[in-house]
Amino acid sequence: MFSAGRVETMRNDCSRDMLGVAMIHRRPFRLAAGALTLALGLVFGFPSSTHAHDIPSSVLVTALIRPEGHTLRVVMRVPLEAMRDVNFPLHGPGYLDLDRVAPLLAGPARVWLSDGLELYEDDARLSSPTITATRISLPSDRSFGSYESALAHATSAPLPLNTELLWKQAMLDVVIEYPITSDSARFSIRPTLARLGVRTTTVLRYAPPRGAEHAFEYLGDPGLVRLDPHWYQAAASFVTLGIEHILTGFDHLLFIFCLVIPFRRIRPLLAIVTAFTLAHSITLIASASGLAPDAFWFPPLIEVLIAASIVYMALENIVGAKLERRALVAFGFGLVHGFGFSFALRESLQFAGGHLATSLVSFNVGVELGQLFVLALMVPALNWAFSHVVAERMGTIILSAFVAHTAWHWMLDRGAVLSRYEFQLPVFDAAFFASVIRGLMLLLIIAGAAWLVLELRRRLLPARDAGVLVHAEGK
Repeated sequence: MFSAGRVETMRNDCSRDMLGVAMIHRRPFRLAAGALTLALGLVFGFPSSTHAHDIPSSVLVTALIRPEGHTLRVVMRVPLEAMRDVNFPLHGPGYLDLDRVAPLLAGPARVWLSDGLELYEDDARLSSPTITATRISLPSDRSFGSYESALAHATSAPLPLNTELLWKQAMLDVVIEYPITSDSARFSIRPTLARLGVRTTTVLRYAPPRGAEHAFEYLGDPGLVRLDPHWYQAAASFVTLGIEHILTGFDHLLFIFCLVIPFRRIRPLLAIVTAFTLAHSITLIASASGLAPDAFWFPPLIEVLIAASIVYMALENIVGAKLERRALVAFGFGLVHGFGFSFALRESLQFAGGHLATSLVSFNVGVELGQLFVLALMVPALNWAFSHVVAERMGTIILSAFVAHTAWHWMLDRGAVLSRYEFQLPVFDAAFFASVIRGLMLLLIIAGAAWLVLELRRRLLPARDAGVLVHAEGK
């Protein structure tokens, strides 16, 4: 038997034990609730002192390069927001804490800029780059107009600590140095900075110790850029560019395809391809030399005409192409395609260095090599198909109909783009009359080339073959 006091004591002990067990079971829930409350407070209840950000939509990189003595120096400016995965200390409504930001700049400059550059001295890659200066700059600063002022600014005293600069408006200036053997060597660069933004544009200026400055502007990653190429380096580069352009230009390939479907013997092919080559060479060189119109509507107009040329050639194949006219038609449309080639070449001429004429000729050689390669595949394939798969006349109609259908839609789509441009009457001033004179010079050159095509056709195609219709070819 227990006394009343003993029973009360046991009851109190049991209550405390049960309360302890309940507290033990509820502790994880309280800890989780506390952690959640703390996290919400950190996110919503307290101001952030650092900031990381996403990839910017558009980034402009400015880079100036100069070799001096045994050092090659690269001075760069990029928006600070392109330095991703970095927490920049902030204060107030988003101003950079300049005192705390300064020690953090070397790391992202190395990861995002220095590691994205490959420099070469006479084709030997330079190693061991050193970041010698980093600096935050205002977006209104204009010191990057020249190499000297950019270097002086990037290595000058930092901004006052009380400067109120939003992090999205800040610019990062960086100086990178490479040891070199001689500043008279030939230098190249392979930049991979497209990752800085969705659309990254780079303005690159190379200032050799002797000679004129070379300026480049490109979008994305351009591959290897020779800052001052030898003539044979420029020639090899532009031959490759010409081959790539003809092999990736689907509209040019379709035009060539239509040209040769009915005429696959050596002499007709030679006359037709030579006429096309001569014509597009004239307008290619003329456009690159500044003789083409510089109006905004001109490139879209040429794109429409290229599509129209394919439609015409395909329809002519269907109704029955005449050999006597094909060379002249190829010459006429070749003039249009030459302007199309020039648009692809125009942005690349900045990489020619001082070898503009060599690069123009080399690009044209590359286009011709690409055409010969395509013809070497097309002609045997067509001959085999017309011998083993389908009759020549029926095959010509079927293939040309498919090509005409495709080109017709291209023409409509490109015409819709052209219709958005406004055509304005010219101003009759000195510049207008100068352009008229250049146009007349170009017409004279075209007339002379057309006479050469007629003479070539007369010599290659005897009179007895001149009127042969398409269905007679290949027999």
